[in-house]
Formats: sequence, structure tokens, C-alpha cells
Amino acid sequence: MKPNPTGSSPEICKAAGQGGKSCPVCQAWGGVLGPGSGLRSGPGPGPGPSDVLGSGPEAGAVSGPGATLPPGPGVRSVSSLGATPLSGPAAGTIADPGGAPLHGPGAGSVPGPGVGPGTRRGSGSGPQLSESSTSAPSLQQKTQAKTTQVPRQKVLVTGGGGYLGFSLGSSLAKSGTSVILLDLRRPQWELSPGTEFIQADVRDEEALYRALEGVDCVFHVASYGMSGAEKLQKEQIESINVGGTKRVIDGCIRRRVPRLVYTSTVNVAFGGKPIEQGDEDSVPYFPLDKHMDHYSRTKAIADQLTLMANGTPLPGGGTLRTCVLRPPGIYGPEEQKHLPRVASHIKKRLFMFRFGDRRTRMNWVHVRNLVQAHVLAAEALTAAKGYVASGQAYYINDGESVNLFEWMAPLFEKLGYSQPWVQVPTSWVYLTAAVMEHLHVALRPVASVPLLLTRSEVQSVAVTHTFQIAKARAQLGYAPDKFSFADSVERYLQSTSRQPRGSEAGTLLRMLLGLLLLLGLLGLALHFLVLQPLQEAVQSL
Repeated sequence: MKPNPTGSSPEICKAAGQGGKSCPVCQAWGGVLGPGSGLRSGPGPGPGPSDVLGSGPEAGAVSGPGATLPPGPGVRSVSSLGATPLSGPAAGTIADPGGAPLHGPGAGSVPGPGVGPGTRRGSGSGPQLSESSTSAPSLQQKTQAKTTQVPRQKVLVTGGGGYLGFSLGSSLAKSGTSVILLDLRRPQWELSPGTEFIQADVRDEEALYRALEGVDCVFHVASYGMSGAEKLQKEQIESINVGGTKRVIDGCIRRRVPRLVYTSTVNVAFGGKPIEQGDEDSVPYFPLDKHMDHYSRTKAIADQLTLMANGTPLPGGGTLRTCVLRPPGIYGPEEQKHLPRVASHIKKRLFMFRFGDRRTRMNWVHVRNLVQAHVLAAEALTAAKGYVASGQAYYINDGESVNLFEWMAPLFEKLGYSQPWVQVPTSWVYLTAAVMEHLHVALRPVASVPLLLTRSEVQSVAVTHTFQIAKARAQLGYAPDKFSFADSVERYLQSTSRQPRGSEAGTLLRMLLGLLLLLGLLGLALHFLVLQPLQEAVQSL
């Protein structure tokens, strides 16, 4: 299914065989533009009733960034947003708005607060801007002065308390843009001057409407359910990823916001079948009813809703321009969610095995490169750039394909553990993940069963899925920098060196996990070897 370049019709779904009353995208689109949605074409925007999907914790797209890093080569400033990249040191790990597997460690240095790339010179036919060099305050380097005065822009970043959202907002704020970060959870880092934090749920219609006052561009980063136990919370995922996106589109139209950039994921196209160097035109959306996890399915719906909203007339004149960015797993300094999870598993010797073909490849994206892509995408939705990104989707990554276990080698080495050498059949790992998921859900009312891996994460590790970034290079001028995962691991170890080491509790946890795995496998074997043949025999009578 290709992006909708001009405007807002559910025909985009029908053309791909998904249309009709049974299509979740069409149903959601009807909720956006239908009666009571709050999207009006009448005079003047204003708050109104809408089909509120409830309130609850709304997680940022990723968990937040930290200190700044040294500037990468070729970083430029974006005139329309004034986003001059910054830099500075930080620790690295993986976050995943893309729902990538394991979300383990993240490599390289990241634009932490205030480290955001700006527009760059691409290798294609994208916009070419003049060079401007920037650097970390710690290096006492001077930032090149701007030659022209640009009106101060105002942007809203949903999920602004999370890793990517905070990095993006801090980068823009330090370049002179007025930034509002909206999230239910507060950032764990200090806000940059020019940044305002609003604690609110992205599904809260009134709070979102107030936050959108005077905003020129929205970066919709907020999402939920990308990894771990979150992936099993269906209702929460649905209401935030789909309901929250509907609220954002609704608010943009009512507040006459002309630009919306949505942070999607490669999982809208990947569902367990190999993809090698896929691009935006050749790889369709993975069928919604075939996704095995709620995160990927709901992100695919939100991705399509955003593209379908492109070209929507705004009250009083103007047009809403939208685009989506599809990153894989994210890594970078001071990410606090995913690298610690993988490092913890390694220390508990839960990653003593590897699975999947050694030739399996996937992509990663450093948060600094992803910040650069967001800034460039917003610029490409303006008249100055000919609205080149209007209604378009872009795969964004570091431009490299890696094997996960080889890529993670520095983490094992620096933690002082040997790399996994026991090769386990992927089918065993998948079945174990399935059993653990069912046990987690079944025992949730009385106990919390930790998840080593989910089924979708197993697929992501074991099945090649790589994507080209040629379109982003050509149309946006996207030019990713090079980052080292080993550097990120080093920063992570520095940040945890003073923390006490685990004791007997870790041993007990490993014993419990081993027992649960054994029971799960026995139950699964019982089902396939005894119950299933019995059911088939009964049906044949």
C-alpha cells in the first residue's frame, strides 16, 4: 500500500483490498472525520465533543535522552525550524519506536538534550542548504551565526518525556524554536531554555487542544507497547497508538496546524517474512490481521491514518500536510529502558544461547540520526521545500545492515561475559516465547512473570528485514552520521559502575525462570502430542 500523496480518503485502504466496513483503518478514519469526532470544517476551531477513548498513562515514544555529544560531520541547520544540531557525551542504549527486537543495547553517541542534527546535504535531489557547524558547549566551540532572521517557530512534541521526544525537543529548543513537550510522565533530564513541559495524556482532548495553541508543527512521537510486557497490553496499546493519533489529527485540524510528522516503525511492513533492502514503493503494509503483536498492528493503522489526513482543508484556509518516518530500533546515550534490560539478562546468564541464521540482517538508527530526519521532514512539509514530503513515508536508519548478535558483541565483552555460543533452533525459542507470553497473561492477576523475549522479538532477531534510505536521502537531504555501539556500552557501564551488584535474588530469579520455562515446554508438548491429536480424532468421528 503506497502513501497517499494528496489527501484524505479511505479509498487508500480499499485499493489495497483492506477497505470496507471490516477494515480497522477505515473504521478509525470514520471516527476521525465522522460525527462527533471533533473535526469540523466550520468557521474557527474550538473545543467540542469527541469520542474520547479514555485516559490513562500515555508513554512517550521512547525513553529519554541525556547529555549532548560531539557533533557529527555535515550537520546543518534547518531554516524553517531553526534546528541547529548540538552535541555532547552520553551513554548509549536502544529504544524502539520501531518495535525492533530485543531493544538491547544502543550504540554510538546521541543528540541528547540539545543534540539534534539539522538539515544536511543529501546524495540525491533533496533540498540543499548552506553549511553551519555546531558543537558541544564542553568543547568550547562556537556556533556559526545565522545570516537571516527567521520568525520564531513553535512546535509540539507528543511523547516529549521519552527518549526520542526529549532529544528532538531539546535539539529544536537550543536552535531557537519554541518547544512544548507533552507527556504523561515527566522527563528525567533538565529542560532546555525555550522548552515547556505539559503533563497530559495524548488522549485527553481538551489538554491536547490547549497545548496546540499557536503551534506551527506537531511531531507525534508518543506510542506504547513497543517491547517487553507492554506488548501484551492490548487495550492500552490500542487506545494510545490509534486513539491518541486520532486525537492528534483532530487537534491539528481544529487548531489549524499546517504540519504533522508521525513517528511510525518498520513493523508496519515487517511481520515475520524476509525483507531485503525494501523501499517505500515495493513493500506494502503487512496485512493488519496477520500481525502477531498489537504494537505493530496499531502503528500500521496510525501510519495510514496520518497519511490519509494529508491534504485535509483547515478551517479558515490552509491545508494540513503530513508525513511519516519509519525507523527500526533506536539506540543512543542515556536511554534507560532497553539496554539495561538486555544487560540485566546477560548478567543473569539468560543469554547463553543464540538463534537464527548468522546471515540474518537488520537495521538500527542512532537517536541523533533520527532527530535529524524529523527536523528535515518538518522542513520538507513547507512551501519553501515545495511540500516534497507531503503525504510521503520514509524509512530511516543508519544506512547499515547488521547481525544482532554480532552487533551486540561489545556489550558481552565489556560486561565480562563470553558471547553466546550455544546455537538453539529458532522454533524452540519461538515456542518458549509463546508459552511465556501465555503464562504472563494468565498469572498477571497474582504474579508478574518476566519476559525474556516475545514472539515478535524472536521473529525480528531471526528474520532478515532491512530497508533502503535512498528516498530520505534524495527528498529530505538525510545523511546519517557514523556511531559506535561500543562507545555507548562504555558510557552505560560508567553510569552503572557505582550501583550495587545483584546477589542471591538474581539466582532465585534464574531458577524460577528455568522452572517456568520447563513447565511451559511440558505443557506445550502435552498440547501438541496429546490434546491436539485427541481433538482431531474427536472431530473425525
